[in-house]
Amino acid sequence: MRAMTKKKASNNSNVIARNKRAGFDYHLLETFEAGVALTGWEVKSLRMGKADLGDSYVLIKDGEAWLLGTQIAPLDTASTHFVTDPTRTRKLLLHRKELARILAGTSQKGLTCICTQLYWKGHLVKARIALAQGKKQHDKRDTEKDRDWNRQKQRIVRENVRQ
Repeated sequence: MRAMTKKKASNNSNVIARNKRAGFDYHLLETFEAGVALTGWEVKSLRMGKADLGDSYVLIKDGEAWLLGTQIAPLDTASTHFVTDPTRTRKLLLHRKELARILAGTSQKGLTCICTQLYWKGHLVKARIALAQGKKQHDKRDTEKDRDWNRQKQRIVRENVRQ
């Protein structure tokens, strides 16, 4: 007779952190998936959900991609002999063709590369980065109007379904 093994409760969402302002402040043109080179204490902090992508962006330097501005808060239980810098520059792992495409995009006027999401893919931490173009103020107002209209449509549909 086989022993009953309890299946580990899996969280439906593998998302660690999301940059919600990115969709509001930028037109996201093209997205890429990149691996993130992390140290042990950073992985433990990410498992606890202690990451902030508020001001993060990607810089291409010497043919390598670097993630700047991402804050990973150290845990209280982190060892004291580690130097824990929450805003250190982290290397992104990308293919050469992707690096070339990002470099070509960021060299154009008005385009930048930002990090929109950190998530788990198996046991690895991945970053979703995007080539983005800044929105003008009137574009942001249009986005708000569309969001409000979609909410109103959902309310109307819900009310009609109940009747």
